[in-house]
Amino acid sequence: MKFSLVICTYMRPKPLVKLLNSVSTQTLYPNEILIIDGSTNSATKDIINAVEYQNLKYFAVSDEHRGLTKQRNYGILKVSNDSEVVCFLDDDTELDAHYFEEIIKAFKSNKEIVGVGGVAVNENRWAKASPNINYSKKKYYFSGDYVVKEGLRNVVRNYLGLESPYPSGILPSFSHGRTCGYPLNGEIHEVDLLIGMSFSFKKSVVDKIKFSTYFEGYGLYEDADFSLRALTYGKNVICTSAKLNHYHDEAGRPNKFKYGKMVIRNGWYVWRIKNPKPTFKDSFKWHLINFIQMNIRLLNVINTNKRKEALTDALGRIFGWFSLLFNKPQILDK
Repeated sequence: MKFSLVICTYMRPKPLVKLLNSVSTQTLYPNEILIIDGSTNSATKDIINAVEYQNLKYFAVSDEHRGLTKQRNYGILKVSNDSEVVCFLDDDTELDAHYFEEIIKAFKSNKEIVGVGGVAVNENRWAKASPNINYSKKKYYFSGDYVVKEGLRNVVRNYLGLESPYPSGILPSFSHGRTCGYPLNGEIHEVDLLIGMSFSFKKSVVDKIKFSTYFEGYGLYEDADFSLRALTYGKNVICTSAKLNHYHDEAGRPNKFKYGKMVIRNGWYVWRIKNPKPTFKDSFKWHLINFIQMNIRLLNVINTNKRKEALTDALGRIFGWFSLLFNKPQILDK
């Protein structure tokens, strides 16, 4: 099964090289690696040229194609015609040696699968559950064997009856799903959403749909939007054997006010892709959960040492929330 790797990068030369070094040790190596560089200097090109990576093609893009969604679409156009799978990775990830082997194995396991996501092991908080213990509403119990500690926002939702009725990665009708991922037990789980740091799609899908131009710049939730639209053509799955680390490099990220605004406005957009005509109950839950999360971010101004970040994030969410009253996002792709 021929596959291509597309890595979109912006001003992160050192994390990118760390990723490429982990690609070079893979048990199954990509037929081509496309680096789509939106950097405004030559540091990334220079550091890549210093080492020879097999099957690598480098593309520097201008302002016209700069930004995550635009760079991904640009990369898709450069993928070889005989490629069967297109893999996308964030430039601040590092792969387990069997990553691509497990991704391709997942695609081969079921012809209905069109999208496969990996798991960031350094963010995985699941633990084996102890028998005869009541974990209450502060922890989430999965499949009778594993448990994960809930964050404050989910604990509050649990006590208010606002928790999602589905496992992680599946969106309820009010959109706010679980984000705890899955235990590293080697299983494959069918989901709605794949995470952009590590997702792959059949080329037949990326030839039909593109990443939405609504998500410009940093593009928060552009991966959720694409994943939902890919479901038209088959199933998305999380493969817990496809392992990597995700380091969340701060370079190239937006300020917290813009981030907070995107959480609300882009979140609304993705909700309406999944549920274009929500009921009053769905809408009430969506707004109430956002209100709870805004207040938690305001509380973080007091109970964390990142007070400025928490405040600007909260203000961005408040601004984004009120902006929906006068200027709702227009759905561009369905």
